[in-house]
Amino acid sequence: MAYSNSVIDTLGNTPLIKLRKLSEELGCLVLVKNEASNPSLSIKDRVANYMLETAEQENRIEKGGTIIEATSGNAGISLALVAAAKGYKMVSVLSEKQSQEKKEILKALGSEVIVCPSDLHPDDSRSAYAVASRLHKRTPNSWFVSQHNNSSNSKAHYNNTGPEIWNQTEGKVTHFITTINTGGTISGVSKYLKEQNSNVKTWGVDAYGSLLKKFYDTGLVDQNESYPYETEGVGVHFIPENFDVSLIDGIQKITDRDAAVFTKNLAKEEGLLLGNSIGAVIKAAKNLKDQFTSEDVVVLIANDHGTRYLSKVYNDDWMQQKGFVEQPARTAIDLVKNPDMDVITVKTSELVSHAVGRMRKFKISQIPVIDKQGFVGSIDEMSLFSAYLDDHRKSDTPISEVMNKPFPMVQEFSPIEEVLDLIRKGNSAVLVALENEKHGIVTKSDVLTHIQ
Repeated sequence: MAYSNSVIDTLGNTPLIKLRKLSEELGCLVLVKNEASNPSLSIKDRVANYMLETAEQENRIEKGGTIIEATSGNAGISLALVAAAKGYKMVSVLSEKQSQEKKEILKALGSEVIVCPSDLHPDDSRSAYAVASRLHKRTPNSWFVSQHNNSSNSKAHYNNTGPEIWNQTEGKVTHFITTINTGGTISGVSKYLKEQNSNVKTWGVDAYGSLLKKFYDTGLVDQNESYPYETEGVGVHFIPENFDVSLIDGIQKITDRDAAVFTKNLAKEEGLLLGNSIGAVIKAAKNLKDQFTSEDVVVLIANDHGTRYLSKVYNDDWMQQKGFVEQPARTAIDLVKNPDMDVITVKTSELVSHAVGRMRKFKISQIPVIDKQGFVGSIDEMSLFSAYLDDHRKSDTPISEVMNKPFPMVQEFSPIEEVLDLIRKGNSAVLVALENEKHGIVTKSDVLTHIQ
């Protein structure tokens, strides 16, 4: 009978898959190593098992102990998987920007989940790293994994992922492209491949908001490079010990929008539902097109599965909210957030306090004013703010006494240029006449969302 003794025996040996469209575009063979084929759907399965085995051998944790890790989600899920298989407890400390799917998977695997603010330096007492470190100190028989600084992280890829790529390509791999987070994948795989063939080129992928590329280029840790961003599992706000710059030939920095859009496109073009970071890797490969010849074999790493991002990258509303729309708006209706819902209004006879309450309830900053004749005025945050500064008793004043001129109106299929022209002329919003006598509203922020 063919079976595995435990889920751990199914780790690794993930397939290489040709990306047909990208291979044609770049003029060479482009292969993606689908790490989503691991049992927890992530490349971190390899690392989690290897690091735990090493910790056991070094007596850092005893059976029945507690594994603690600060994670972007994937490492925690993989550690929770091997913890369940081997009888350990698991505590995952992650930042609030990680997808809800990751948090629920961690809980399903039996891990305790602690959520911390996003994009903090490890030295900040509120950061996931600092919280995990404190938990470790006060938890008996616990092991703080610290994957960014754990040498077993890169060794796992040196001993497993690198040899797999070399063998699967029969030693023909010429370029290796992957994201950088802990530094383990890029350092471990690159070290192995370059030992087999020193001509293999390794390219890293960083995010805007991460300081890795600046450090690689200059050797400086510039905190001005560090700011919040959306793409998960790419980049960091400090320099991991596993990040070995001597093994890297260059780094590409990719925007959140490109990472999201190219991830979605891959699912539609190749039937590969993969995680957010693959889009960043694909964009990096496109940027490097001039580096490749027709004889080259380019291997990309797909870190995880797309089901972990159904509420984010694969959610159209989320993509629109973040401004990651794939097609530019062409007509006025394309700019309306919800064309099926009529615009929120306030009547001339209502009080200022009613308008303020409506703004709070619906989280909007401007409201058209109506009476029996139709749209006769408008109210926005700035005009209300000025009115309150002049007289704090304005809350009991009728809207008709403080309203501004009505917002201009266009038809739903009016060209977007008409809307942009009205915004440029100083209008804070534009009304859009829709079907069934409904109306939508387009604000400055709506326009910015659709700028490509």
